[in-house]
Amino acid sequence: MNLARALGSIGGLTLASRVLGLVRDSLFARYVGASFASDAFLIAFRLPNMFRALFAEGAFSAAFIPMFNKKVGDERGNGLPDGIAFAQDVLSVLLPILIVMTVILELTAWPVTLTLSGGFHDVTDAQFAQAVMFSRFTIPYLMLISIVSLLGGILNSLHKFWVNAAAPILLNITQIAALLLFHSPDPIVTGRNQAIAVSVSGALQLAWLAWACRANGVGIRPRLPRLSPDVKRMLALIWPAAAGAGAVQINLVVSSALAAHFLSHGSVTYIYMADRVNQLPLGLIGIGLGTVLLPMISRQLGSGQEAAAMETQNRGMELALLLTLPATVALIVCGGPIVAALFEHGRFDAADTLYTAQALAAFSIGLPSYILVKVLTPGFYARADTKSPVRYATVSMVVNLVLNLVLILPLKHMGPPLATALASTVNTALLYRALRQRGHFAPDARLRRRAWRLAAAALAMGLVLWLLQGLLTPYTHGSWTVRTGAMAVLVGAGGVVYAIATFALGAFTRADLAFLRRRRAA
Repeated sequence: MNLARALGSIGGLTLASRVLGLVRDSLFARYVGASFASDAFLIAFRLPNMFRALFAEGAFSAAFIPMFNKKVGDERGNGLPDGIAFAQDVLSVLLPILIVMTVILELTAWPVTLTLSGGFHDVTDAQFAQAVMFSRFTIPYLMLISIVSLLGGILNSLHKFWVNAAAPILLNITQIAALLLFHSPDPIVTGRNQAIAVSVSGALQLAWLAWACRANGVGIRPRLPRLSPDVKRMLALIWPAAAGAGAVQINLVVSSALAAHFLSHGSVTYIYMADRVNQLPLGLIGIGLGTVLLPMISRQLGSGQEAAAMETQNRGMELALLLTLPATVALIVCGGPIVAALFEHGRFDAADTLYTAQALAAFSIGLPSYILVKVLTPGFYARADTKSPVRYATVSMVVNLVLNLVLILPLKHMGPPLATALASTVNTALLYRALRQRGHFAPDARLRRRAWRLAAAALAMGLVLWLLQGLLTPYTHGSWTVRTGAMAVLVGAGGVVYAIATFALGAFTRADLAFLRRRRAA
């Protein structure tokens, strides 16, 4: 229940961020559509977005939080002051590296864009130069979001989860403001303004986290770099953690580059829009669970509570399945109406909706594995093992590349998403097997009893949604009020059916409900 409460503390803000993200993407579809301009911006945004996922949501937390918690909780030390001193040492080394890396990327933006896009498909030199310009505008975000990750890691360790969860809202608000105030009849101009907005949002997020740290008694100031033994150890942990945590993101980069090179204009946009819808449950469930599980498990292991850590991970997996399975079925069954309601207006037409829904169905096959990766990897990171996840992620990336090359021509825009989904499933299977073999995780009787019941309840919900979507599809093309109403009916009906099915099948019982009420009253 502590796990559920902690997840709930950031769930509302994460939901707000994801909803605003959908509003941003809907406006982007209206003003830019599925075209070279949209593909060029999305390729430029892919690198900083990947960096955010690797560091803000993965590698930095995996390496930094357990070490920071150890410093704060060491009874032989000074507690929080020791943790702050460690954080300052990290910042003193990290900041010069980030500045140099940003300068190098700005100078090499042309080959970087070429690598990320595969050269695009059938573009002029002038068009490619515009794509490079977009990349140069977004590159500073990498440095800014990395410092944000450091400050967010400190606040997460102090159980101030909501502050860090609120930061991405600033990205969405900034981009929405740029779309509403600075859109142009020329999609290239609108795309350029979006690229500028990305880096502006990074500065705003940094200011927000810096203020929150000061408000919580944490003052971090840059000083001369010092490679202390702790910093050396953290740097040794962070790079394998980046690859391990970022397998999905790296797979998406490969998919986008191949789509830009082999497929017609708009294909990158179909894949991106599908991924954005797929990211909604991933952001609400997977990233939230990963954020909460790592400090919990690291504290339990640090105090020798192996059984408690095992229980926490079992409940994390149960909670992930409870929330993920219905989302997976709903996105596969109702992808068309969902995409139409969100994006089909302005420059985004019915054909774009169809292709995006097809890509969404392919992505959604891997949704459980995307989220279970977030549940399983804390079992490694909390034990200071960042190398095992990177080995499995490397296998996953090879599988993704091979499947992309095999599937992209026959399945077109569905090939890369399907390859990403299958590769993530391979990654999940390898992580699970390793934890089982080491005795660090075993599904308990409660998880085994409930997992198949949750799957059956999700399938029952899917059948009802399949019968219902035909009645609601005509209402996904009206005004925003009508579209919102149609989606509310669809989501509400699915939620009611799933809730009834979970009780009927015994996946959720009256005793669970009574326990929840007692804990809430307490």
